[in-house]
Amino acid sequence: MILPEFRNQSGEFIDTSFHPADRDDVLVLLGHGVTGNKDRPLLIAAAEGLAARGWPCLRISFSGNGASHGRFEDCTVSKECDDLTSVLDSLPPDLRIAYCGHSMGGGVGVRVAASDPRIAVLVTLAGMLRLADFHQTEFGELQPSEGLMWDEPACPLSETFAGDMTMIGDLFDEATRIRAPWLLVHGTADDVVLPRDSRDGYAAAHGPKKLVEIEGAGHSFDEATYPLVIDAIADWLESHQG
Repeated sequence: MILPEFRNQSGEFIDTSFHPADRDDVLVLLGHGVTGNKDRPLLIAAAEGLAARGWPCLRISFSGNGASHGRFEDCTVSKECDDLTSVLDSLPPDLRIAYCGHSMGGGVGVRVAASDPRIAVLVTLAGMLRLADFHQTEFGELQPSEGLMWDEPACPLSETFAGDMTMIGDLFDEATRIRAPWLLVHGTADDVVLPRDSRDGYAAAHGPKKLVEIEGAGHSFDEATYPLVIDAIADWLESHQG
């Protein structure tokens, strides 16, 4: 499979890593969460595990993150939705696409899949649906343009990010419109995006759906639970992309 160079609507380069596999008519896209990038351990483990089972994968760093072009201060759910749409626009039209997003990247997938049928299968890992609540809980005491997300110097909290999270509010209306088979995976010990986001997203969805809760797993899962995550995704793909 030969893939193009990806750029968003602003012409910013989108950094990716491709994991080839046996199947050549499908592609699994993997998106990261807030302050993350394509090289987070969860995404690498998922891509390697799925590729080993025959599913080609493409890890994406949204603009402003990792080695992708753009400013971190401009990163929002809305802009990352545009990034994902630009990637979809650049892929061969005959590919069947599955999207797997972690945390805020899961929310990006929900928002895009609600209106874009090119996402044939959706997977969210600790997917964020209550955007405004997340922002208020994690960053509500910080002053935009002055505070740092989780004290990371490279991740300033911007007015743009705060405004976008507040404007969107939540993604439950989008959840009701998803028709792609949707797998929701969440750790029961997640204290960043609470398991209720996946539970309530599952309740709201009307299409084929499955909720998998991994006992004791935190927000980013870990080496002990990666195999459970990979098994759940691979089984869902076999059922709906095979």
